[in-house]
Amino acid sequence: MSRAKNNIGELGPLVGYHLRRAFGAFAADFAVAMEGTGMRQVLVGILTVVSGSPGINQGAVGRVLGIKRANMVSLINELVDAGLIARVVDPGDRRAFSLNITDAGRAMLADCLARIAAHEQRMLAGFSEAERAMLLELLGRIERRDPAAA
Repeated sequence: MSRAKNNIGELGPLVGYHLRRAFGAFAADFAVAMEGTGMRQVLVGILTVVSGSPGINQGAVGRVLGIKRANMVSLINELVDAGLIARVVDPGDRRAFSLNITDAGRAMLADCLARIAAHEQRMLAGFSEAERAMLLELLGRIERRDPAAA
């Protein structure tokens, strides 16, 4: 990448700069793709996990997605209020709640996943399947990196 072409100087070789810009482009297109649904990435993530693990508790969903416990209550409330998730008292622990996706939640998730597939197709149109797989592998290596080990 030539610094003269893009005029970003010392930012040119910085991976973090390019990750931030790529994330911004992905997030903007994702917002357009989700227009009219009222859904955000985090809500789609929660619906996906609950759909795949019926009866899961909100703490487990938060751990899977890396969402802080303090934020989970309001996010789950948002999905419950929208009728997309049902929260029931866990029969094994009366202090805990189990989460299940509702029929409306399944329909919303199907719609969102179709929109996301189209969004990713647009964003990665110039990538071969091998390049997509490599991108996922490389990003996964960054995600799995233990910051304490640095």
